[in-house]
Amino acid sequence: MDIETIVKIARGDAPADFCIINARMINVFSGDVERRDIAVARGKVVGFGAYEAHETVDADGAFVAPGFIDPHVHIESAMVSVTEFARAVLPFGTTTVVADPHEIANVMGREGIAYMLASAEDQPMHVYYTLPSCVPATAMESSGAKLDADDLEVFLDNPRIVALAEMMNFPGVINGDPAVLAKVEIARNHKKPVDGHAPGLARKGLHAYLSAGISSDHECTTVAEAEEKLRAGMHIMIREGTCARNLQPLLPLVTPQTARRLMWCTDDRHPHDLIETGHIDAIVREAIQSGVDPMLAIQMATLNPAEYFGLRELGAIAPGRFADLIFFSDLFNPVVEKVFCRGHLVAENAKMCPTVQRPASISIPSTMNRGAADMDLDVPVQTETIRVIDVVPDQVITRQSMATTPASKGYAVSDPDRDLLKIAVFERHHQTGNTGIAFVRGFGLKSGALGSSVAHDSHNIIVVGCHDRDMKRACAEVVNMKGGLVVVNDDHVLEKLTLPIGGLMSPKPLQVVRDGLDRIIEAAHGLGVGLADPFMTLSFLALPVIPELKITDLGLVDVNRFELVPLFVSA
Repeated sequence: MDIETIVKIARGDAPADFCIINARMINVFSGDVERRDIAVARGKVVGFGAYEAHETVDADGAFVAPGFIDPHVHIESAMVSVTEFARAVLPFGTTTVVADPHEIANVMGREGIAYMLASAEDQPMHVYYTLPSCVPATAMESSGAKLDADDLEVFLDNPRIVALAEMMNFPGVINGDPAVLAKVEIARNHKKPVDGHAPGLARKGLHAYLSAGISSDHECTTVAEAEEKLRAGMHIMIREGTCARNLQPLLPLVTPQTARRLMWCTDDRHPHDLIETGHIDAIVREAIQSGVDPMLAIQMATLNPAEYFGLRELGAIAPGRFADLIFFSDLFNPVVEKVFCRGHLVAENAKMCPTVQRPASISIPSTMNRGAADMDLDVPVQTETIRVIDVVPDQVITRQSMATTPASKGYAVSDPDRDLLKIAVFERHHQTGNTGIAFVRGFGLKSGALGSSVAHDSHNIIVVGCHDRDMKRACAEVVNMKGGLVVVNDDHVLEKLTLPIGGLMSPKPLQVVRDGLDRIIEAAHGLGVGLADPFMTLSFLALPVIPELKITDLGLVDVNRFELVPLFVSA
């Protein structure tokens, strides 16, 4: 950027590119609404007041605020590429995201991070990343990669990397695990903040965690938890996503005294919520309508995250900062009408402007290394009793129970009449042949099988079904389409949604993916499934860090005991 030219325009000795007139500008520094004309040149705000300009944009009395920032989001959860995610959230006023590519890193390691970095280039919004700190998440599953401190350090000089991502392994930090602390240390050596992930952590455990240099937390579910962490020096990200909704319980935390240490984030927001509800704008609206001062709500979505990550050119409308600007008519119900990013009009009336080009697509290799020949689902009966994963509807947690072993000819089999279904996780990264097999209750499936390559956190192939043949067909179909979701019945594919980018994301627009999800969920419901979103439920049954009983390619995991346990229970 030509600083000399910018300064020349700012002092009024050359015309600005355009000037926004008749604006009610949200000043997040002072907390005021100011009647200001805003001059913009070379993508930056250069000044306020009367400026000569090549063009004039009449705000016609609209409020003009800084573009919104999401400080913690997993783009992979939207099931679309970076390009399509950007085009989905920009019309809602999100001009910056700080994304954690934890999911694709667990599939592809450094190659996955490099892919996400390359995908951020030439986007019509600002895309930054935090560096995944927990690959793999545990040793009780087979991930696609393992990233230690040396693997991560090569990325820390990249200007798009602004922090070390959520340090989920808080026991490792507290107990002084050298490999874990080495990751924290390299981030601190590069002057990067370290995001936290410490649900329920308190007192001396919290103090030890913070003493290592952890800066933030997005896992608070109660005001008491958030207050303790806030008083101990943490920045609190109040999360309102698809799977975890903490906004309403934490609203009492937001006061004029605390707000400067608070931010909004989505963490995981799935296609339906993005399309039907929105993004950070939806959180700001709900907060305001629930009684939060509009200036505080907007400040938490703009200046606070920008300052936390050291993004000095973002987060406010001020000379020298990017002209990331959103227009809306009602301060107490801010529905975004117009969006500028880097001084370019990118969205208007909830749609991307047709002049905004998609960046060139980036190819990515297949991550499916599983063949159909090694799908052995035979389970010889060992005892009369098995452990069962009990689904909790609309929750990522599960319960565990015991059941009489459903058997046929000496083998454990699904029993749809008792809602006892076989579930399997096939390792798909290294051709180990690992297959974890267990039983689950709560799907209600009467026939057929469901399969998916979205299975947190290692994203092996997970399949649940009433018959081994359909389960094998579902797994084979996931492999054949290089990742995705599928519904099978009587050895025929009823519906499928292809996710070829790491087995997690589609290159197609969000609306197309949402429509595909509708069809595949409807097909599952047609086979008797009673869960609202069975594929979301299925994806979390493989996550061995959320209680109580989960399944990985290595077998059943009792999360409360944090150890692998056998399927069959001894008499």
